[in-house]
Amino acid sequence: MDVLQATTRTHPDAGATRTRVVVTGDGDVELDGDVARARRLPDEHGRVRVALLGPAGPLGAGGDVRIAVDVAPGRSLELVELTGAAAHDMAGGRATWMVDVRLGADAVLLWPSLPFLVADGADVLRLTHVDLAPGARVVLRETLVLGRPGERAGRVRTTVRARRAAQPLLAETVVLEPAPALDPLLADGGRHLDTLLLLGARLDLPGALQLEGEGTMVRTVGGPATDAHLAGALTAAVGVVSSVVPPRSRSTAHDARRHNAAPGRPRAWDTDRPEVAHHGG
Repeated sequence: MDVLQATTRTHPDAGATRTRVVVTGDGDVELDGDVARARRLPDEHGRVRVALLGPAGPLGAGGDVRIAVDVAPGRSLELVELTGAAAHDMAGGRATWMVDVRLGADAVLLWPSLPFLVADGADVLRLTHVDLAPGARVVLRETLVLGRPGERAGRVRTTVRARRAAQPLLAETVVLEPAPALDPLLADGGRHLDTLLLLGARLDLPGALQLEGEGTMVRTVGGPATDAHLAGALTAAVGVVSSVVPPRSRSTAHDARRHNAAPGRPRAWDTDRPEVAHHGG
């Protein structure tokens, strides 16, 4: 049976909260989850839409959130976050937030996530891994809020690794160290590091970083006033990935099914990959 599944569980050994969202074909919808709850919304423009409600409390020391998203060939998924997330003082500890995305041929994922607050004393490792089959496109937005007004910012290390048709597309690591509340950047309202990532297609915008492969990154540093710029870029990116679904041959579809169903392919958190840092600029 073709289903969409959202499953969340706490791993008994590692203490990790794991959420898995899978879209396969155009069949029924099954949702399950205790911590990160999910609910299907009405479809729009042939796109499956799922609302996500994250953990009820802030991320603390030892917190380990792992989210896996799989979209079958030719299908389209939009994840709608109902609440943002926050990391509070960890008293010297650390938390991790890992996302693993896999898209079949010509599949589309839209995930404009809500802000992630890194409060004073927090130490967070974020890792996003994206694996695209030929013709797949993804739009991701990440907004990091560096501390509350009048407070220091916490520490966050965020890494994005992406590949398309098994070839490297992007590897970037950004490390943000704690800064005092009176740091000129924070005092000037620069608490938001906002990144829009389009992979599998290009977006022609002034100031955007064009990847060597098919992909575009738009990044701003500022406060809520920069939201309008990113919102416009997000609308444009959604238009690009949604405009035309490229034709797919029978052989391509077969290859995509093999790509998605390859037995034993480890998740991003199940293997130690050598890190390649790319600092966009």
